[in-house]
Amino acid sequence: MSNVRHSLRFRLATTFFLFGASISLLLSMGLSFAAHNLGEHLMDETLSAEMDDYLFRRARNPQALLPATVSVRGFVHKQGDAAADIPPELLRLTPGKHELLLDDIPYRVAVFDRDGERYFMLFNEIQQHHREQEFLVYLVFGALIATLMSAGIGWFLAGRVVAPLTELARRVSAAKPEDEVHEVAKGFDDNEIGKLAGVFGGYLTRMKAFIDRERAFTLDVSHELRTPLAIVQGAVELMEGDNTLGNKQRERLARITRANREMTGITSALLLMAREETLAEPVVQNCDVWKLVADTVEAHRYLLNETTTVELACISQPHIEAERTLLGIVVANLIRNAFAYTDSGKVSIALEDDTLTVTDTGRGIPEQEIGKIFQRQFKGSGSTGSGIGLSLVKRICDRYGWEAVIKSSPGHGTSARLIFAKSSALSTG
Repeated sequence: MSNVRHSLRFRLATTFFLFGASISLLLSMGLSFAAHNLGEHLMDETLSAEMDDYLFRRARNPQALLPATVSVRGFVHKQGDAAADIPPELLRLTPGKHELLLDDIPYRVAVFDRDGERYFMLFNEIQQHHREQEFLVYLVFGALIATLMSAGIGWFLAGRVVAPLTELARRVSAAKPEDEVHEVAKGFDDNEIGKLAGVFGGYLTRMKAFIDRERAFTLDVSHELRTPLAIVQGAVELMEGDNTLGNKQRERLARITRANREMTGITSALLLMAREETLAEPVVQNCDVWKLVADTVEAHRYLLNETTTVELACISQPHIEAERTLLGIVVANLIRNAFAYTDSGKVSIALEDDTLTVTDTGRGIPEQEIGKIFQRQFKGSGSTGSGIGLSLVKRICDRYGWEAVIKSSPGHGTSARLIFAKSSALSTG
């Protein structure tokens, strides 16, 4: 219901409804006012006609009787005479037209002065009021019917107006990069909707070209980066088998191996993230999170100082359906940052059903930087990294619906929590 209230069709129909209701209300008020004035005018003409008729009859017969019907009554008062049969309310009236209530009956009163006499003509307004009330009821019903008709017509016309937009939205939402672009704008008239469809078609054309370039770039990078990295790894493995190498040379080879492994992992992650799920089916693997954590800890122990200890707590051993390389990038970033920025103290790693927590007693993150750590290429004060790690973590978490929460206190350490989504098909081993 909320979507209907916010729809363009509902807004247009509401506009028609309000417009129809306003016009009906104005017409009803105008007609009611006109009917009332017309009734008063007819009563005044009736009183004048009765007065003229009485004066004409009296001129021929001084004993002519005043009108005394259900609708019209008349009185004459001569100055200086007693007025026992005339209601005192009439005697207080001045010449002209008046509204008067006598014995709970409303009257329209016309007062005339002629030849030293004052004439009073009264018109009973009860029937007139009844007719006005009936007319008002008809007006109200007519206004309601007109308003409902305007709402129905407005809803129908709004549907006709919005239909091309709805069809255009359906086509755009259903369009795929491999579809023919001209199908989006096909069939629309050469009006504003047609122009809008043409604009969307142009955007889809540029998007298709962009996706083609991205595909070509991904394939080129996949070959041009992975091949030299594999060559470097093979050369390092051959050199490690040379028994003539000294300890310092082997340490340098170990650094090359680690850097090459990290570069390979980042390259793989970037290539995986570059592919839209609509273009290629994502790789889904059953990942043993605890084994991945343990392997990551061992692979990054070289970053620890002698005065730093590591505590591991496997409260639960979940398995997650995800790409192992991407999960490894996230876990490695959190653990590597904790190891690298803890000069002394302790790093605690705890795994539960749906949460991995990495807590350290290291340097911490300044308050003004904590809100920027997930921004791409952001490097905090004292950072030695490239600024890619945590931004890549954020992208991977967004891909799988995970959440990375980092809290820190400068000089007291940092706590990083990776919360896995229920949709990742968690299972406990």
